[in-house]
Parts: sequence; C-alpha cells; structure tokens
Amino acid sequence: MNFKVDLHTHSEASPDGGIKLEQYREILRQNVLDCLAITDHNRIDLAASLQKEFNDKVIVGEEITTTAGEIIGLYLTLPIAPNMSPQATVQAIKAQKGLVYIPHPFETVRSGIAKSTLEEIIDYVDIIEVHNGRAFFQNRGPEAAAFATLHQRVRAASSDAHGLKGLGTCYTLLDELPTKDTLMELMPKAKLIANRPPLQTLLYPKFHRFAKKLRRNK
Repeated sequence: MNFKVDLHTHSEASPDGGIKLEQYREILRQNVLDCLAITDHNRIDLAASLQKEFNDKVIVGEEITTTAGEIIGLYLTLPIAPNMSPQATVQAIKAQKGLVYIPHPFETVRSGIAKSTLEEIIDYVDIIEVHNGRAFFQNRGPEAAAFATLHQRVRAASSDAHGLKGLGTCYTLLDELPTKDTLMELMPKAKLIANRPPLQTLLYPKFHRFAKKLRRNK
C-alpha cells in the first residue's frame, strides 16, 4: 500500500495559517492524507492536541524561526524557542530526539536556509524538502535535490499548506504508515508527488494575517 504523508502544514495556530482542527480531522478520516505533520510557526500546542486523537497519523512539528532562516523539528515533545542560531536550533531538536527537516532551502522570499548555513549544520539534518507546494515564483527545488543527493540526505515533497485547498496536492508516498522510529527507514524508498495546488493558495498567508489583524482590532 501507499501512504500519503505531508510533513509541512500550517494550522490556524500559525499567524499566517488557516487550517482548522475539524478540517484536519476530515482530511485524515477521508484518507486525503494518511499522515501529516502540523508545523506551526514557533508553537506546537495545536499539533500536540490533535496528535493525542490520531496517534501516528499526526506528527507534532514546529517551523522554528532562527537567526538565519527557518528550520522544522519533527516529533517534538516541547516547543523550541525561536531566534536562536541554526546550530543551537538543530541541537535543541536533537536533544528531544526529534528529526531535523529543512523547508524550502535556499529561498530568499520565504526565509530559507542559505547553502552555506545548511553546509554548517548538515551533520544534524535528516530530511531536505525538494518539492514545496507553494514554490511558484522562486522554486529552488532542483538545487535542493542536488544538494540532498550530494550530501546523502533523504528528500521530501510537502505542501506547506496554509489553507485547506493546499492539502493533498504535494506529498511523500511511503510503503507504511510512519512512526517516529520508522520514518527515516521508509524515506529512502519514498515516491515524491509534486502536483501544483490552486493558484489561490498562494494568497492564504497574507489573507490569514490580514483577517487575524482585523479580529484583534475589533
């Protein structure tokens, strides 16, 4: 069997995210995805609450702001503080026995880690994102794929969805439902599915930020 896994999504707990708990529940119940990581910006509370309900189908993650770009920690038990150096951030992820996932590397429009920085922390890196569902205008996927191959790191395709319509378009196919102990064993044989989501999904982050600002100002 093939299991559809998305390792990079954003719930309404992210400042620019809008996927609601019930929408995640429906995505999993309808098998649009078999497993997903909720990787909100600098927090894990919503992910942790849904993981209690769906067990291995939900991975607790966090997209962490560092002093030199964003890094995702997967299978976290505690939130990791933002604004540390990349080196300190990956060490904090590993201290929890989590996995280090590099989202949209080399991008400058979305706080991607630069090549020189990634080389400095490569010994800690587990997974490199080579297909990002929102990489329309600055797609560094081919460069990321070449870097992953050169450094013998496994590759992933993820949606980076900030709204419902982004889910189920860009994901990684695995032979089994992954767990914390098996994900890295399954990833080398993964098939990467990189379909483009609707163009309107690019507007989700700005829309959600604006809508949340309006609600705060009421």
